[in-house]
Amino acid sequence: MAQAADTARTVILTVDDDPGVSRAVARDLRRRYGEAYRIVRAESGESALDALRELKLRGDLVAVILADFRMPQMNGIEFLERAMDVYPGARRVLLTAYADTNAAIDAINVVDLDHYLLKPWDPPEEKLYPVLDDLLRAWKSSDFKPVPSTKVVGHRFSARSSEVREFLARNQVPYRWYSSDEPEGQRLLAAAGADGRRLPLVVTPDGEPLIEPDPPELAARVGLATTPTADFYDLVVIGGGPAGLGAAVYGASEGLRTVLVERSATGGQAGQSSRIENYLGFPDGVSGAQLTDRARRQAAKFGAEILTAREVTGLEVSGAARIVRFADGSAVAAHSVILATGVQYRQLPAPGADDLTGCGVFYGSALTEASSCHGQDVYIVGGANSAGQAAMYLARGAKSVTLLLRGPSLSASMSHYLIQQIEEAPNISVRPRTVVEAAHGNGSLERLTLRDVDTGEREEVDAGWLFVFIGAAPLTDWLDGTVLRDERGFILAGPDLTPDGRPPAGWELDRPPYHLETNVPGVFVAGDARAESAKRVASAVGEGAMAVMLVHRYLEQS
Repeated sequence: MAQAADTARTVILTVDDDPGVSRAVARDLRRRYGEAYRIVRAESGESALDALRELKLRGDLVAVILADFRMPQMNGIEFLERAMDVYPGARRVLLTAYADTNAAIDAINVVDLDHYLLKPWDPPEEKLYPVLDDLLRAWKSSDFKPVPSTKVVGHRFSARSSEVREFLARNQVPYRWYSSDEPEGQRLLAAAGADGRRLPLVVTPDGEPLIEPDPPELAARVGLATTPTADFYDLVVIGGGPAGLGAAVYGASEGLRTVLVERSATGGQAGQSSRIENYLGFPDGVSGAQLTDRARRQAAKFGAEILTAREVTGLEVSGAARIVRFADGSAVAAHSVILATGVQYRQLPAPGADDLTGCGVFYGSALTEASSCHGQDVYIVGGANSAGQAAMYLARGAKSVTLLLRGPSLSASMSHYLIQQIEEAPNISVRPRTVVEAAHGNGSLERLTLRDVDTGEREEVDAGWLFVFIGAAPLTDWLDGTVLRDERGFILAGPDLTPDGRPPAGWELDRPPYHLETNVPGVFVAGDARAESAKRVASAVGEGAMAVMLVHRYLEQS
């Protein structure tokens, strides 16, 4: 009877070709889930498939499958793709030795990946069990049926298609990509009654077709929160980068009714980074997407609301309330506001670049396009850390990567560890004192005109991929007339408001502004949008936490 009861239990299966890791995974799973689930482990993709087929024949249920990515003969993505045919409803987790964002994005597209974990996962109470708990709850609520995924039909050289893919990937929304000229893409277009002239077509998990959806509509249809649940909060955080997420985590964890508003996707520029190696506590590095996902889940765990695809257009003062207005005319109010709007990359001032944006010219890392660069010649404009991280990431598969610098060397703006890695990479070259003068192509990027800044000599090169990381412009125009900014648009706060020892004009309190407080009492700034900020992930997170401390001080004295 005991054996019969055991075999009737639902299974969690794990597969890893390293025997030591395989035993460690199974050990940690049995410790937490052994009483309610049967833990089955395998050390190769083929043996795991055999186990799944045997379980299927016996009529057993499989709730979660964990697969190592770097397995010989059959890697984790290939295994999960075949496992879907046997147990399509099982939740799927990829184990990676490094923060391999490319593998994770591939898995999202190919096998509807539910999560990916970075090895090692110690302590499991923090890094493994919370993820498995969520997946098991989702599996139980799905009635053990396959969970339909979002489908995107588009064209490779469609700017809007690229934007939708990037939006979904950065918001951790699983989706399947279909080219409009492939049979399955054409079948989906036909089923939606679309002729393919307007792309992309997005088919939501419940089968609703959306043609060229804008971000708010797309966010609402794929399950992202877009509407606040209340009219008044203790704290509104505007911006979902490291500073904003840090503020949301600390605000919510310390009992403040907190809502975070993000115009696109949480993570900001850091969330687009393929690999951050100098962030405290991650000696093996961490991808921006993984760091963002953890921070977002952490904020939600403490009760912070996170609104996506909501653009803020105004800030008003009404007595003790601070009113935040949205582009659609609605508003939300709070006792305090933290401005963590971050910055965006400046546009490339080269003829042809605007017309080819999203069609070979990309701003930021555009990780969804990285797999298409395999075996190609790639050009990157910029010399700061974000450009260096992108170069190292793209060099994994690209034939060559060329960094174009206006300045004389990388040392002026790039961390030493990245410069060393670039110098050691055989397929990365650096061209100092070189700018892009023009971009050429018919529907997609085909060539670039490069100019030597010193000699004026021009050269035309074949190029299908250009990633741009030039300078940063703050997203603060909407604050004009309310919050004081410097000549470049960065927000002034604290001592920068009182250079002569006198409070800013209109300041009515009998104290000077707090360190991160703007000229509007109760409105604070954190991260890259602040004038003279450090422009580093760690400092942004720290400022987010500090801003919350100052919010508490402000609320106590109000």
